Amino acid sequence: MAVHAHPDDESSKGAATTARYAAEGVEVLVVTCTGGERGDVLNPSFAVPEGHGFESLDEKRAVRRLEMAAAAQALGVRQHWLGFVDSGLPEGDPLPPLPEGCFALVPLEEASAPLVELVREFRPHVMTTYDPSGGYPHPDHIKCHEVAVEAYHAAGDADRYVVEGGAAPWEPLKLYYNHGFSMARLRAAHEAMEGAGLESPFGDWIESRTAREIPEREVTTRVEVAEFFEQRDAALVAHASQIDPAGFFFAVPRDIEADVWSTEEFELADSRVPTSTPEDDLFAGVRKEN
Repeated sequence: MAVHAHPDDESSKGAATTARYAAEGVEVLVVTCTGGERGDVLNPSFAVPEGHGFESLDEKRAVRRLEMAAAAQALGVRQHWLGFVDSGLPEGDPLPPLPEGCFALVPLEEASAPLVELVREFRPHVMTTYDPSGGYPHPDHIKCHEVAVEAYHAAGDADRYVVEGGAAPWEPLKLYYNHGFSMARLRAAHEAMEGAGLESPFGDWIESRTAREIPEREVTTRVEVAEFFEQRDAALVAHASQIDPAGFFFAVPRDIEADVWSTEEFELADSRVPTSTPEDDLFAGVRKEN
């Protein structure tokens, strides 16, 4: 079970890993906390699908559901909406208040309840989500972390989140945090592109992150996924309102990416089964040995 804040997050964070496991026959469920209703259009070539609008929150939600369905099909995974409303990314100094009723303002137990029930119904052995920072300080990403961690710890407790007629308690065995573009990954891609005589888009980003001294979180698990870059890219492109097919996510030629960084990285946050790090499989310690 991969728990994400918005539609498109599942395609930019750990997507090739979910595609790999789905192809191997693992049941994979992507959980999307919000409808992405307050996301800005980030693709200059985006055209609103025929028969749809993109002005109101309801119209945006409907389009993003279409995009999410196409992305899930590309990855070969199931997908479930928790049904909360996107909080948007506040900007300004001071920051404006968050919109009333948005996901980030929902009390933790109220926001976690539907995910706890879903964990009990789906019965995942492994869950993935964001680290406590959210990966970046979007209020929905931070709330997504809090809700996923709460569900991971509470779903197996019969005395918590009691629902009459609900599913039986279920205790997932491992919890991971997704890792995005680490400095090591950025530098590897940057140096490989320059070595190939290509212009790298990462120079300024590396300098900026270095100057801000952003701490790197521990990587415990690297999953080989180069064979599933195509599915990941198809899922990204499916989110046409958010992902520019000529933009950042496609800046590195895939042969170079496969050569210098063929894995997706995760941080083991909790395990209820014996395992040792580093790992190359999210199911290390879970799979039965033949």
